[in-house]
Amino acid sequence: MTSEDILIKISDLEVSYGSIAAIKGISLDVKRGEIVTILGSNGAGKTTTMRAISRLIKTKSGLITFKEHELTKLPAHKVVSLGISHSPEGRRVFNILTVRENLLLGAYTRNSVDKEILAWVYNLFPRLEERSSQLAGTLSGGEQQMLAIGRALMSKPELLLLDEPSLGIAPILVKAIFSQIKKIAQSGVTVLLVEQNARAALKLADRGYVLEVGKIVFSGTSEELLSSKRIQEAYLGKQKK
Repeated sequence: MTSEDILIKISDLEVSYGSIAAIKGISLDVKRGEIVTILGSNGAGKTTTMRAISRLIKTKSGLITFKEHELTKLPAHKVVSLGISHSPEGRRVFNILTVRENLLLGAYTRNSVDKEILAWVYNLFPRLEERSSQLAGTLSGGEQQMLAIGRALMSKPELLLLDEPSLGIAPILVKAIFSQIKKIAQSGVTVLLVEQNARAALKLADRGYVLEVGKIVFSGTSEELLSSKRIQEAYLGKQKK
């Protein structure tokens, strides 16, 4: 693997909330065109890692390099303009705006709305086009998640950060959303995915990292993680027959 293959690289990252160390010197990388997942239980540091990349929180030490850019000294809006977009945990749609208005806000760093991108988002998530004039707050949880992902895509990112896209969503919609995430990656967008549904995430991803209390304790290909007895016991549970 050459340095040109790596889209984003995190080196010795540390993040603290006051005196509490949330991230304790983690290092990871994501290559162009990959889907990489970060697994772990609540409080492991998954969301903190994503927020550190997006510059929504300050880092204590370490480096985050996106292409040739060092992110740790940049404001959040500059990170978006470089080609990183974040679909946050909890969706965070603007309830009093319409679906279309939410999507257009996702393109705020661009000089104009790319109609082709909007058409692509509607093609990925037809429900959004059907409900384009509907207030986002009236959508179901699954539809709001589609909207959050669609809004993130409107800035035409090279790297898409997805934080818990299956959280609180009906299983049938989870399957549909994960199918579309695969299509997004196939279109050339690199994906870093945080997900508590470890089995679904590993079936989708190329590689994974496992975080426990702010440290990476295991990493490997999805096949390696799926076949690891330790990972099975801790995160996958018993497979239904």
